[in-house]
Amino acid sequence: MTNEQVFITDVGPRDGLQNQSRILSVEQRVQLIGALADAGVGQIEVGSFVSPKAVPAMAGTDLVVRQLQADNHYTTPNVALIPNLKGYHLARSAGLSRVVMVLYASDSMAQKNVGMTMVEANRVTLQILDEAVGDGIQVIATIAVVFECPFEGAIDPSVSQSLVDQFIAAGAYQVVLADTIGAAHPQQVRALTASLVDRHVADSLGCHFHDTRAMGLANVHAALESGIRRFDSSIAGLGGCPFAPGASGNVATDDVAMMLAQMGFETGIDLAKLMIASDLACQLTGSTKGGRAKSWLVNQLQENPAWPEINKQPHQG
Repeated sequence: MTNEQVFITDVGPRDGLQNQSRILSVEQRVQLIGALADAGVGQIEVGSFVSPKAVPAMAGTDLVVRQLQADNHYTTPNVALIPNLKGYHLARSAGLSRVVMVLYASDSMAQKNVGMTMVEANRVTLQILDEAVGDGIQVIATIAVVFECPFEGAIDPSVSQSLVDQFIAAGAYQVVLADTIGAAHPQQVRALTASLVDRHVADSLGCHFHDTRAMGLANVHAALESGIRRFDSSIAGLGGCPFAPGASGNVATDDVAMMLAQMGFETGIDLAKLMIASDLACQLTGSTKGGRAKSWLVNQLQENPAWPEINKQPHQG
């Protein structure tokens, strides 16, 4: 057992909502973000500054940020995804001090997502990173399709290693390895993350897993064994990329937080309140039942008086 800290970013309000058939209002998105903040999630990805025509679910992200800033109750650090320089300027104008940019480990994924080659898209990111350093804004660089591309197949690990080296050297606050379509297995994850932890400070690295093949939680564990202590996850397992065929939900924050708690890691997350946030995500989207361990976890919490919060609201699923 350990009391070592693990830092979770919940990407549900962005990555989780962008591919849902039900588009939430600004007020509903703020409500979900508030529930995650109340649960003690370390960081929340609140939206993206992308074209509303391309991703209608993310329209009004500036209004979401403004409403969160107006309510002093929501003090959890917020981040938002930006696709280009225009998006960066919108995020900066909104007052965000940390943004997420997507890099690509394959040309095909870059073309599908932003209409550029991998090299061109990564060059744009370097340009924005240079401006952000001057503005005092931290950039999280997320590398898409690190392990496998839906169009090109398996990705050579040296490609991902090179990208991590390049962007950490360029001043990225953190580089996140994204298994965009949920194709990785634990041995792959352990090998790549161990090699990167040997080359860089572990705190500058993170992982983002999808649960397409039911290996999301196992992959989190493999990265933990390598020394990774920063993870993306999505409340109730919401997720899926509209530009990546086969990308289903992200690994659920419900499951990741439970596993980490049982292993003795500190996350700052109140599991009872997290179940309230998970119920809300299910209710608002109507598309998920929550993490795979949710029913067991809710039963345990209801029987344990140390977590009375779980009884304050009726359980939805």
